[in-house]
Amino acid sequence: MMKPLSLISFLPVLAACATTAQTVADTKSYTPNPALEAHAVKAASNPILSDGADYTTDPAPLVAGGKFYVLTGRDKAEPGVNDFIMPEWQMLEASGDPMRGDWTHYPHFLKPDDVFKWATPGRAYAAQIVQGPNGKFYLYAPVMQAGSTNKDGFAIGVAVSDSPTGPWVDAHPEGPVVSQSYPVANNIQNIDPTVLIDDDKRVYLYWGTFGRLKGVELEADMVTFKGAPVDVTSLTGFFEAPWIFKRKDTYYMAYAGNRAGPESDCTEAVYYACIAYGTAKSPLGPWTYRGVMLDPVSSTTSHPGIVEYKGKWYIAYHTADANNGGHFRRSVAVDEVLWDDSVSPPRPKKVVPTGGAPFDPAPVANIASHARVTASNAPVPVQYWLRALNDGKVHPAPLPPDMWGTWSPNNPKQQWIVYQWDQPVTLNGSSLYFWGDQPAGSGIGVAPPKDWRVEYWDGKGWKAVSATTPYSSQLDAYNRVEFTPVTTRCLRAVFDASTDGKTFAAVAAQEWQAFSTTPKAPLPQSVKGAAKANCAN
Repeated sequence: MMKPLSLISFLPVLAACATTAQTVADTKSYTPNPALEAHAVKAASNPILSDGADYTTDPAPLVAGGKFYVLTGRDKAEPGVNDFIMPEWQMLEASGDPMRGDWTHYPHFLKPDDVFKWATPGRAYAAQIVQGPNGKFYLYAPVMQAGSTNKDGFAIGVAVSDSPTGPWVDAHPEGPVVSQSYPVANNIQNIDPTVLIDDDKRVYLYWGTFGRLKGVELEADMVTFKGAPVDVTSLTGFFEAPWIFKRKDTYYMAYAGNRAGPESDCTEAVYYACIAYGTAKSPLGPWTYRGVMLDPVSSTTSHPGIVEYKGKWYIAYHTADANNGGHFRRSVAVDEVLWDDSVSPPRPKKVVPTGGAPFDPAPVANIASHARVTASNAPVPVQYWLRALNDGKVHPAPLPPDMWGTWSPNNPKQQWIVYQWDQPVTLNGSSLYFWGDQPAGSGIGVAPPKDWRVEYWDGKGWKAVSATTPYSSQLDAYNRVEFTPVTTRCLRAVFDASTDGKTFAAVAAQEWQAFSTTPKAPLPQSVKGAAKANCAN
């Protein structure tokens, strides 16, 4: 079973249906399953369900009967719970342009143990529905196998139906079609299945997570391996959430990538994921990495599902942008994918997300979002995210990329962070929201600093501000200090680390505010690029 924090689990699975299968899907109408609860939804923008009543995750789009379906999971984690609590799948359905926002929502589509009698309740992770060459619909779903003696109990089951909305029956009632012991042994976590039905009606299954990706051809029964699985190792930064599809004569594999670093084309922080992709000339590869098609979103995990519908291509993905959303309370969005056919192979253009979390552009005193940032420990360890300091967010139970942190095996006695603006600004206050797992006076872990101070660049060097209120170092609270106004391009916070007299603790902060005498509209995303430690241009 997945370990709760540093994973990301979910699944995208796609079927670029065969020409014959697409013809069946486009000409036949499917009656919704009358047993399902259904609600009409009008989405003004992304995410589709934005009010926080139902969190949707791990989208898997399907085109059938002239309609656009999105199979999703359901996030049920309470605020502050860092685990994937996912008891069932949901379904979204649109009969027109999905960007228009007219949807039918099936909130209680299916639970794992409703169809797989060998599965435990819960853990309804990323699943996908595809239409087989015989016109039937197949649900590929990672679930926990009851009574499993495998090291990891996740397994992939397959259910079948005559309609995209069910009812569903187990297509392999003997048990899972993939596990760590069936049909051939493996040592990966068997989740995130994705399926391609090629133009010649041959069927291919990919699955995997934590940097491990496997693929295999299936027999016409949609459940039996045809040959030995292959291991895919050529997709740069692959982490999880593969999605295979075909456009014209090229095979594409989109996936959640986490190759991290300050110069990475994917993500600055390893917990966050971009959607990267590779291409191949045949369905089992070899695969060539091509680049990034969707930058990291507001949730640490990212999960793609890509299909063609009525002559346009769309990507479904999830974010943390719904009301009271978070890394474990995600919501599905859909945007159009545009293509550059002037290159070979054709390239999907970088997706520009629409909608998003509500944003108030009213001017505010905190102008931190307009500053570039650097730190004494730059390049910051990739589990942290330096620009979390001025993203305007604090979390009740933050993950490492929700903060800047300095933890190392040998923490120094002093650390600092710097903001730099393009033009001089006049400031009269600053505030830090510290995080820690140890109390003041500790020499281990992450603790509030023993002391800290604010400095500004006076054109020649760093000079301490004249504080008019006392400094404080409380955890999980804003610690504001006010000072005599200064005009500068750079502000620095210097931290004297907590110590037990022998060693030093690390420092971490979720947010660093800088208050100007002239309010300014905040930026939806903080400025990219590093500040200079000496305030140079």
